[in-house]
Amino acid sequence: MNTSIRILTLAFLSATAFAAPPVTQEPSSDNLPNRPKVAGTLRLHLRERKETAPGSKQFKVVERTVDWEVSKTAIIIIDMWDGHYCRSAAQRLGVIAPRMNAVITEARSRGVQIIHAPSGVTYLYADTPHRKRMQQAPAAKMPADWNPKKWCDLDATREPPLPVDTSKCSSDDPIVGAAVQQFTRQHPGLDIVGYDGVSDNAQEIFNFCEANGITNIVIMGVHTNMCILGRPFGIRAMVRLGRNVVLARDLTDAMYDPRQPPFVSHARGTELVIEHIEKYWCPTILSDDLTRVVPGSDGP
Repeated sequence: MNTSIRILTLAFLSATAFAAPPVTQEPSSDNLPNRPKVAGTLRLHLRERKETAPGSKQFKVVERTVDWEVSKTAIIIIDMWDGHYCRSAAQRLGVIAPRMNAVITEARSRGVQIIHAPSGVTYLYADTPHRKRMQQAPAAKMPADWNPKKWCDLDATREPPLPVDTSKCSSDDPIVGAAVQQFTRQHPGLDIVGYDGVSDNAQEIFNFCEANGITNIVIMGVHTNMCILGRPFGIRAMVRLGRNVVLARDLTDAMYDPRQPPFVSHARGTELVIEHIEKYWCPTILSDDLTRVVPGSDGP
């Protein structure tokens, strides 16, 4: 072999031996895979509040367990943004995020669907498979009287006024700043990976759940007395749409200022809203229930 050709051949072989592997392209938006439906049963320890007698307005705590199949279960994370005009609220959110991320990581690994719903900023995820996955679900017919774009206001037919006053700005900062948007994306402490979805569109979320046989919904995020209840993919909406709904009560926070009625601590204000939800809307759980399945329920 000619010496110059031999040198060039060796150089080519040496270069290709250490070349980086080819870049794997994301699948096209019309062929994105959804999570595999695997075996596994979550055992949830529900807490709710029942009237001691019809019309008595006296409630007692009732606890019970239910089993949910992971293949039929989704977690919707509502408005866990990277900032907030209330600095105290943003600080509390920063404390919740690491625990929430650990919980959804375990739930995801067990086969639970994760849906991230950071309202108003999902456009930032437009080119990701997580956003496109939610958009590609076939259209499903919602109930005729349902408006997927409408905020779900307090329902006087089944609940009294909320136990905390939010008629004024409810920031609990000592000096309240302007109530303007100070968030740009989902909180960076929450991973968006794998088969996760991203949407703040109630119709898309409804379509996706219908297409994937999801009938069980776990709600977590902020704020308990506002977006958690009122978003068209929040608790009121999901209950009205006939889903089985629970709130992860240790992964939420209310927007409440102790300078307003009922003049209790912020922590107690959040508890009061959780109790309201347990009385009139749905049970609550502790997030540990989402990190494991019933032994032996997930296959051989």
